[in-house]
Amino acid sequence: MDADLYDEFGNYIGPDLASDSEDENEYGNTGDDAEDQDRSDEEMEEDKDEQRDNNEQQSMAVVLHEDKRYYPSALEVYGPDVETLVQEEDTDPLDKPLVEPTRKLKFQIKQELPETTYNMEFLADMMDAPHLIRNVVLLGHLHHGKTTLVDCLVRQTHPYVHSQNDEKPLRWTDTLFTEQQRGVSTKATPVTLLLQDVKSKSYLLNIFDTPGHVNFSDEATAAIRLSDGAILVVDAAEGVMLNTERLLKHAIQEKLALTVCINKIDRLILELKLPPQDAYYKLRHIIEEVNALIALYSDDENPKFVSPALGNVCFASSEYNVCFTLKSFAALYSRDHPSLNPTEFSKRLWGDVYFNSKTRKFTKKPPHNTAQRSFIEFILEPIYKIFAQVVGDVDSTLPDVLDELGIRMTAEEMKMNIRPLLRLVCTRFLGDLCGIVDMCVDHIPSPQTNAATKVQHVYTGPMDSSIAQDMINCDPDGRLMIHTSKMYPTEDCSLFMVLGRVMSGTIDAGQKIRVLGEAYTRADEEDSRDLTVGRLWISEARYSVELTRVPAGNWVLIEGIDRHIVKTSTITDVINNTDDDELHIFRPLKFNTQSVIKIAVEPVNPSELPKMLDGLRKVNKSYPLLGTKVEESGEHVILGTGELYLDCAMHDLRRMYSEIDIKVADPVVAFAETVVETSSLKCFAETPNKRNKLTMIAEPLERGLAEDIEAENVRITWNKKRLGEFFQTKYDWDLLAARSIWAFGPDSTGPNILVDDTLPSEVDKTLLGSTKDAIVHGFQWGTREGPLCEEPIRNVKFKILDAVIAQEPLHRSSGQIIPTARRVAYSAFLMATPRLMEPYLFVEVQAPADCVSAVYTVLAKRRGHVTQDAPVPGSPLYTIKAFIPAIDSFGFETDLRTHTQGQAICLSVFHHWQIVPGDPLDKTITIRPLEPQPATHLAREFMLKTRRRKGLSEDVSINKFFDDPMLLELARQDVLLNYQL
Repeated sequence: MDADLYDEFGNYIGPDLASDSEDENEYGNTGDDAEDQDRSDEEMEEDKDEQRDNNEQQSMAVVLHEDKRYYPSALEVYGPDVETLVQEEDTDPLDKPLVEPTRKLKFQIKQELPETTYNMEFLADMMDAPHLIRNVVLLGHLHHGKTTLVDCLVRQTHPYVHSQNDEKPLRWTDTLFTEQQRGVSTKATPVTLLLQDVKSKSYLLNIFDTPGHVNFSDEATAAIRLSDGAILVVDAAEGVMLNTERLLKHAIQEKLALTVCINKIDRLILELKLPPQDAYYKLRHIIEEVNALIALYSDDENPKFVSPALGNVCFASSEYNVCFTLKSFAALYSRDHPSLNPTEFSKRLWGDVYFNSKTRKFTKKPPHNTAQRSFIEFILEPIYKIFAQVVGDVDSTLPDVLDELGIRMTAEEMKMNIRPLLRLVCTRFLGDLCGIVDMCVDHIPSPQTNAATKVQHVYTGPMDSSIAQDMINCDPDGRLMIHTSKMYPTEDCSLFMVLGRVMSGTIDAGQKIRVLGEAYTRADEEDSRDLTVGRLWISEARYSVELTRVPAGNWVLIEGIDRHIVKTSTITDVINNTDDDELHIFRPLKFNTQSVIKIAVEPVNPSELPKMLDGLRKVNKSYPLLGTKVEESGEHVILGTGELYLDCAMHDLRRMYSEIDIKVADPVVAFAETVVETSSLKCFAETPNKRNKLTMIAEPLERGLAEDIEAENVRITWNKKRLGEFFQTKYDWDLLAARSIWAFGPDSTGPNILVDDTLPSEVDKTLLGSTKDAIVHGFQWGTREGPLCEEPIRNVKFKILDAVIAQEPLHRSSGQIIPTARRVAYSAFLMATPRLMEPYLFVEVQAPADCVSAVYTVLAKRRGHVTQDAPVPGSPLYTIKAFIPAIDSFGFETDLRTHTQGQAICLSVFHHWQIVPGDPLDKTITIRPLEPQPATHLAREFMLKTRRRKGLSEDVSINKFFDDPMLLELARQDVLLNYQL
């Protein structure tokens, strides 16, 4: 039998063809071969090496067949058609490692625990004293100085923290690299600091820095929900702006205590160069504007106004580390004059109060013609003099002034640039920012004091339950209840940390908890999960402090529970007792704007779709108001509040959460569908089994009613009597109709109403009542996706006029009733002169006087119209207020800056819905591609292009929604109408 050859791994190579020779030596030669016998040892060694090389090449040869490895002898089995690949060397590039290293993603600034002025153990102990805690949110317009104000507090408590360039702001809470590069905050970031008031008493301040850009007002909403009070930051030069007003209104609606910080007072001195008296008038005008808005939006009979004399207004220049209230400035005088009572002195430092130097008394009347008000004399003039000395006479008179004030400066410090020098002088003159701490302590309630108001506003359960009482008492030993409103990604963006406020109880690391989502109810407990808490942290923006427990009244970052939370959640402990029957969730966030801009996305490489979907889920968690959905055509749509918002979301999706290339379609807007008349005839539809028949008409709602429903000024959960009174008194409905409201749609706050307008003498109310839930479901399904282009219906009242319901429950099942109710709602809608609605944005533009005409020109090209233009008091700027259709707003800001040479600044935000001109069902209109349409063709164009984009048929098919009997009735009505004519 022939001998076989195997390689060193035991793989079969082939038959040994030389095995017949008995006297073969180790080199494969026979004994009879004389020439081989005579060869030298060197030649034999060379032959041996050559043989070894041949064997190695044979062992490397690979035959590829069905993902298996074979060796050359397999050719005899599989034949000549099998492809043989011989790989003699490694073809991978030298710079590519065999094992890829773990790649660390870095999108945010993180650092180790820095040195602070307080001990972390002391900070943790303070968390057990809720009366010494203040939960504060900073609100304000874009670039009004919220982030730099937090920087001042951080520098005070973190003495060795500096920015790379001392002349640049630190921007401590802008932890994302994109925020630092753009110079704009896009995320609400919490910071916990231990600060001292005027009397050097320590307080724990949980401060939320929020974005000022109006597109990111959803971040401010999430921060407001966890806070007890707000500091409204207003630029002293610009005054009350678009987002200032919107956030002020939102804070009042959320029942927050309000204080004001007038920031950037240095601009009055260095930029506007106002004299002290004009600066005082400017500051007073801002406070009057804020108070006018408080009076406008407050529901209380006695609204809480703000005033420096009350102590709830402070003045700041965050760039130069200045922040004071009247009380903290009075404390400076009391250092040199111990007999002076700072509290009493501060009461005389605002308003028409004058100091008489002769009598040494304060009076209401000026003692002489040139007398200055006490605020100007004792506060503004000293600040003006310091600024003037540092900016103007650094070398000559400044040293004398500093000596007089008792400020010591080294020779090296005196050589500093103007900005750092001015910051240093102001810091040493005014000291720490104890004034703002004093204001928060006196005018913002502690979590313990504010608990009752907070719980009543955010908790959906009854106030007399034991769980609610634990929260009202802010009891650290009570039932654990945590309200979460934000999530922050970890450094590698694979997981999220959940930020929440502990309303009652104490959360421990490793504890078993129950997470309730926004869809949880006692009837349907599907949206709940039992989980285990990971580690607990308190946020310091760029670093976090780990804790083992966090008691009631504090904010906490929770690890390991983010998987089942989408936006907000309610967290409680796992207790199997009767208390679970009383368990309710906290209300989902209520935003002051809507997501009306949308873009469609898809991966460049289709095989990477799962990665994109995972990224979309994560982006959805990261942005409170972002929406994602899949159209029937299969395209994935992202909805946001504006261009910058979606730009940031797409950056996060591409770079942070999916790391793939993604294609983006041109942005479009969300539309809505409505009617402008009552249905021209009673529309009816029969169920598929012909046993039930519903008759309905549609008509427009009264003006303002849709907005009232959306703002929850009226709720469907009210009892019939209260609901009836509301509609009777405010909208003049008759009592029967007001008490027959079945539902709002498409959800509990949807801007459409379903009314049962049937009479007991004509319809069996018992049978109709048994199908109520099914009819309501059909109505809500219909209003969620209208018949024109599957956009939501709004501002429509649907009336049920007649109903024939089968006696047997089997014949009136939900499967029969729900699609029929939807179909009859659609037919009633189409018979009531349907129209398309588009979102309109409110635009506020700030520009110099010579650019106002250019602003008008740009607006006119985009169907915009100006409602107001007026000069900004005390500055050379004009404010132009206007409305512009959202679909024409893309690129508006770039266009505006081009026309005004970059001098105009604008912000826009969703304001209202408006009917698009033209009839969307007018088939006589021809839409020509790539041509602008006249105004009367817009509705038709928008509807057709939206239907194409969604993969729907070209036009609305009436036959789809009308039964044959209904079509016959429609034809009969047409004949009668034409015969009469």
